[in-house]
Amino acid sequence: MIARDPALDRRIWMLAWPLLLSNITAPLLGLVDTAVVGHLDSPVYLAAVALGSNVFMFLYFSFNFLRMGTTGFTSQARGAGEATLVVLLRALLLSTLVGSALILLQPLLSDAALWLLGGSAEVQGLARDYIGIRILGAPAALGNFALIGFAIGLHRTSVPLKMTVLMHSSNVLLDVLLVQVWHFDVRGVAVASAVSEYLGLAGGLFWLRREIFGAAWRALPVGALKQVAPMLQLLAVNRDIFIRSLALLTVFFFFTAQGARLGDTVLAANAVLITFLLLLSNTLDGFANAAEALVGEATGRRDRRALDAAVAGTGKWTLIIAGAALLAFAAGGGPLIRLLTDLPGVRDTATTYLPWMLLLPLTASAGFWLDGVFVGATLARQMRNTMMVATALFFPVWWLTSGWGNHGLWLAMNLFMASRGVLMGWVWYRRRISAWAE
Repeated sequence: MIARDPALDRRIWMLAWPLLLSNITAPLLGLVDTAVVGHLDSPVYLAAVALGSNVFMFLYFSFNFLRMGTTGFTSQARGAGEATLVVLLRALLLSTLVGSALILLQPLLSDAALWLLGGSAEVQGLARDYIGIRILGAPAALGNFALIGFAIGLHRTSVPLKMTVLMHSSNVLLDVLLVQVWHFDVRGVAVASAVSEYLGLAGGLFWLRREIFGAAWRALPVGALKQVAPMLQLLAVNRDIFIRSLALLTVFFFFTAQGARLGDTVLAANAVLITFLLLLSNTLDGFANAAEALVGEATGRRDRRALDAAVAGTGKWTLIIAGAALLAFAAGGGPLIRLLTDLPGVRDTATTYLPWMLLLPLTASAGFWLDGVFVGATLARQMRNTMMVATALFFPVWWLTSGWGNHGLWLAMNLFMASRGVLMGWVWYRRRISAWAE
């Protein structure tokens, strides 16, 4: 039994609710992108956006260590009473370098990605246009990861909410103007995404101006960015999270590629259905992000009691929200599919595979929550190892069920999500009983 702690529950919700709203806007943006192109006169537009979006999910989420690592180190520095600004500056420097490199490498990246993903020639041509435009927003997108991680580590969780509302509202407006009014099809969606990233970066710098440009800037130690040991520590943690993210996104990339090989209609239907997973993950990530902040602060203070309370409290709310998501998917799954597309073939295909979405709250929730716990404790190596094992389990399951077509794909995805939670829970339990935080 988990003891009730109203004060801790209030603190968790104070941290989680802005992040919950912020995270929900991300799949809602994807929902708008899908709806805008899903109502055009051919499924190739929806399929092209699905391919292009998966390329950027792979690219950007591969570098999500800029968010996770920044949160962990910032929250621990805050708990230990140390300077936090230098953590952000290192992350922003790294994000600028990586984002610029992605722009330069775009032709090679798009060729390799589209070769792996497959799809018809028409879909690939449209997806190539989408990638070539949207990649211009890479430096801002990665910089936003650093700013959001910094804000969460400082418990300034209202800032990510403001940033994402600004980004996604501008993206929605530009989507409608560029696609529906000016008829730029997938190119309009790409322009809207790239421009909104820069608007979000500008907003984040403005809302964090006191923490960045105030007393902390004046008190910044001379030569702080030139210190080798902290940068090496940041790179080591980021390396492990990077490998972990690559493993995760390899599964999603492979999932999309196999869907493409089953035809444009199945690819488009899976693009609709993946919105359910995004809605779930981004809702639960509000509590995972709260766990990052609370676990990181407790780890920085070396406070075992506060650490256990943070893990138990955020886990309880994750379980409650997962149950609510299961009921919502059961009641609203069909209407959501009809909202996303009015193409009969895509709609009927998505409805056929809808029952697999009802399993996701049961199979995926523990992994999302424990991601937050591990990030706060900067257990990057353990995150990497458990993800690699779960990924290694995914492919045999898919191979054994490949004769089931898309049903086999969704079964493998659910088992992959479940194995993540089981493996991370086992690792955490072993660390807890061995008193890792003594």
